[in-house]
Amino acid sequence: MFQKLLQPSVSTRTFALTGSTVILALGLGGCQLTSSDVTGSLGDKAETSRSADPRRDVDLTAERYRANPRDAEAALRYGKALRATGQKAQAVAVLEQATIANSDNKALLAGYGRALADNGNFQQAFDVLGRAHSPDNPDWRILSAQGAVLDQLGRFEEARQYYSSALRITPDEPAVLSNLALSYVLSKDLPMAEETLRRAHSRAGNDPRVRANLALVVGLRGNMAEAEKIARADLPPAEGAANVAQLNQMLSPKENARAQMDKLPIASSKRSD
Repeated sequence: MFQKLLQPSVSTRTFALTGSTVILALGLGGCQLTSSDVTGSLGDKAETSRSADPRRDVDLTAERYRANPRDAEAALRYGKALRATGQKAQAVAVLEQATIANSDNKALLAGYGRALADNGNFQQAFDVLGRAHSPDNPDWRILSAQGAVLDQLGRFEEARQYYSSALRITPDEPAVLSNLALSYVLSKDLPMAEETLRRAHSRAGNDPRVRANLALVVGLRGNMAEAEKIARADLPPAEGAANVAQLNQMLSPKENARAQMDKLPIASSKRSD
């Protein structure tokens, strides 16, 4: 149950939990929050799907790509398959070469930007994503992705300007609100994170990522009874119980979680870069 497309600046681990959702730990005493990974919908329309055999996908997409490395769609699909198998640096190399041959292909630039972000090249990812759309035709998905990258660079106030721009295009979009909430968590503003996630949850229906993030933030704020209620809401008893058990594990011990919160960077309202 319990999913930011990007590695946070603090140490991370990858987990597979109830519902087969892949998520990133944010160093909050083992607690985990997930992004909406909005760049998953950029470029390759199949990006958000999950194959039962990612390695087979690598073989299939590699064959088409090698037949014509200048084929933008082939490069996007090959890059996606490489990322799915953890070959992040190779995905960057493939998409970098493809963008050289297709420098004006916005979908390819978006995919390349995501690959860079996945690989931890945050500043370069931000620059490339900025080329994936234009001011006269902004894309809320890319704006949100740029905000997510800025958060990883510790530039929280700037990131929120991008989320605001995205929300002006698509008001109350749960994917953007989720990323905004994570920005507040990273700057240690849990009340705003909870308020934002409640907005996202009210508009996202039963999206397991939003619900999981809300449960974790509510738990971090000390309201375990409500956190457990959120974690098991509208689920079969066995799955709900499993989610509650996982939630309790991630939030224990609370003292350690709070200590870890103190190690997170604090957002500055006056930052020059």
